Parts: sequence; structure tokens; C-alpha cells
Amino acid sequence: MVAEFYDEELEAIKRRKLAELQRRLQMEEEIRRRQQEEAAKREALLRAILTPKARERLANVKLVRPELAKIVEDNIIALVQAGQLQPPVDEDIVKRLLETIYERTHREPRIRIKRK
Repeated sequence: MVAEFYDEELEAIKRRKLAELQRRLQMEEEIRRRQQEEAAKREALLRAILTPKARERLANVKLVRPELAKIVEDNIIALVQAGQLQPPVDEDIVKRLLETIYERTHREPRIRIKRK
């Protein structure tokens, strides 16, 4: 009698855990799908805005410094949407944006020696 109660309780716990795991997997899949859709929209937008040379330049930067490339892409999209930059955006504009953002975010390593 006690064993039957224990088995039923154990099965109920297993079912709840399984249902929770399935919900979590569905949520993660939904998040992954949304991220892929957003990335595809972003790429299509950048493809429409940038010239092939500018896209190639950003792709090369993305290989080395993906965070810098993302910042530049965000800036380009924002500037075009605000009307401050007219498509097609060429390689020279991308270079200037890269230089500007690199100067703002780059820090020279400093070594400080404290003597006692």
C-alpha cells in the first residue's frame, strides 16, 4: 500500500518534470527561431544598404572583432533609418565609421608599476 502510493507520487513527479522540460525546450526553440528571423532581417537590410565592397569589409572585420562589426552595423542601420545616410553605403563610409568607433572603444594597455 505504501509502495503503491510512493510509485504514484514518483510517477506524478516524473510527469511534472517532463512537462516542465518540454515547456522549457519549446521556449528555447521559440527564442532561437526569433533570433534567426531577426538575423535574417538584419542581413537582408544590410544587403540592401551596403555595397558589395562594404559588405566584404564588414565581413572581414566581423571575423576579427565581431563586437566592433556589430556596433558599426547598428550605426549604419540607425543612420540610414534616421535619413542621415543615403544608401548605398560604400566602403569609404564603412572605413570612416570603423575608425571612429575603434578610436572611441580602443584603449591602449597601460602598465603601472607601484613602488613601495
